[in-house]
Amino acid sequence: MFDNLSQRLQGIFDKLKGRGKLSEKDVDQALREVRLALLEADVNFRVVKDFVAKIRERAVGGEVMESLTPAQQVVKIVNEELTGLMGSTESKLVLAGRPSIVMMVGLQGSGKTTATAKLAFMLRKQGRRPFVVGADIYRPAAVDQLRALAEENDIPFHGSTSEKPVEIARKGSKEAIERACDVVIVDTAGRLHIDEELMTELVEMKVAVKPDQILLVVDAMTGQDAVNVANGFKERLDFDGVVMTKLDGDARGGAALSVKAVTGKPIKLVSIGEKIDSMEPFHPDRMASRILGMGDVLTLIEKAQGTADAKKAAEMEEKLRKLDFTLEDFMDQMEQIKKMGPVSQIMSMIPGMGKMPKGMEVNDKDLVKVQAIIQSMTPEERRNPNIISGSRRQRIATGSGATTHDVNQLLKQFHEMKKLLKQFGKMQGRVKLPKGAFPFM
Repeated sequence: MFDNLSQRLQGIFDKLKGRGKLSEKDVDQALREVRLALLEADVNFRVVKDFVAKIRERAVGGEVMESLTPAQQVVKIVNEELTGLMGSTESKLVLAGRPSIVMMVGLQGSGKTTATAKLAFMLRKQGRRPFVVGADIYRPAAVDQLRALAEENDIPFHGSTSEKPVEIARKGSKEAIERACDVVIVDTAGRLHIDEELMTELVEMKVAVKPDQILLVVDAMTGQDAVNVANGFKERLDFDGVVMTKLDGDARGGAALSVKAVTGKPIKLVSIGEKIDSMEPFHPDRMASRILGMGDVLTLIEKAQGTADAKKAAEMEEKLRKLDFTLEDFMDQMEQIKKMGPVSQIMSMIPGMGKMPKGMEVNDKDLVKVQAIIQSMTPEERRNPNIISGSRRQRIATGSGATTHDVNQLLKQFHEMKKLLKQFGKMQGRVKLPKGAFPFM
């Protein structure tokens, strides 16, 4: 989502770093470019105005002008202000009841039903016993959709299309208690727009079930419309926080950067991807760091530890220590990385590598092709790719249904990956990562 903004900001700060000592004029020129980049990212105009003013107030003082590394001080200030703009610290769910009740509210099309299932899945991974309730009786197949997601992931479910939403929520809460579940997540009805009928129904449900948390689900792809929706819900139905869906989409990022400043309500959760395990807590500091190209090591470790096979990780560490990393290992590690999410997203978490190096772009189709090419090699070629001459490349290409260009590209990717692994090794030494933190180390 933030790729364009991230590249723009990094380019602006690279210019500053090339100037050494900074003048007030240098800072003002950079901030004009920052302002334009944020506006183009669809960030709320007033938010941009206040944000830039805060940075300037700090950047033209002694903190920057008298520093030996003024450009780095400016980046530090922007990082801190960007983090504050999105909420400073993680805003956790408050689940105090037994069971705790969470109401999911929002307009139709925001991804509310899917977000309900994803939240249940996330909470179960955290050791909770979630129960989902389908109370959206107006959108065709909403209840059936949630039921299917619940059954597919072995999550207890209650829903109906023949009763009023408040009654469905009451019965669902009662059943959750009987089944010893400790969190009830209610998928409520939405509308195409905010209206009196919708709000009356949601207020009635709030009074009836007394939720511990009310979460507003908004679609990040709708930009400032998402912020306007959040404001509308805040005025009619007070909520506790925002769940932002489709954060991996091709949007400009304005909603994520504006919603807290405009509504006062924090982003609590984000959905990055379509899979059931793609819901995760929102960390403002980590997101700011990624936007500025400074990486996000903590999230990377968490993702790796959540998907890594401990035995394979140990074997790979041993191979790397012995410099015995082969093309077969390369294929295996690409699949391990894929489990963690889109490769471009993973790369953005590595400090200094905000985007994929040229020639290393990888997608699902690439992995199938890679497997075919490697399987067309002899064991000796897999162990020592340096022996793969022109005639061997032609034979491998023919055997795998690929082209010699594809084979050349794979070998290039393999060498790039070895460089990347060396960088991971250096980073592990710097930040003292736990052994086995990465499936590819």
